[in-house]
Amino acid sequence: MKKLILLSLFLILFASCSLDDKTVDYNLEILPIESVDIPESFTLGETYPITVSYLKPSTCHTFKEFYYLKNNNERTVAVINYDYIDNNCTDLEDELVEATFNFVVTGNGSYIFKFWQGVDENDVDQYLIIEVPVIN
Repeated sequence: MKKLILLSLFLILFASCSLDDKTVDYNLEILPIESVDIPESFTLGETYPITVSYLKPSTCHTFKEFYYLKNNNERTVAVINYDYIDNNCTDLEDELVEATFNFVVTGNGSYIFKFWQGVDENDVDQYLIIEVPVIN
């Protein structure tokens, strides 16, 4: 009987405890790329770092990953950030940040990179297009 009472008391205490479950709210935001550091040519089978620079809008923005789409020899690249929903954010002006990905050269010919730079006044996607030849 004592065990049953202790077990019941434990379950009541456990059920009433809060583990302070804080849910972090955020949106995902694609940010325009300002500039790119990319080699002028590639060698087949090699790996190259490609660094993009973009403006960080606020202290609530944090790099998540790259949007990366392959279509034959064309690569479309964009930066995806977390935009945390928080009243303590500070807007930033001109804070240029960098993010890097490694590109493995697996084919001959040239690669065409399309780095997303936002949309124009007609909502048409704009890209910085760079062609990089593969030299054997």
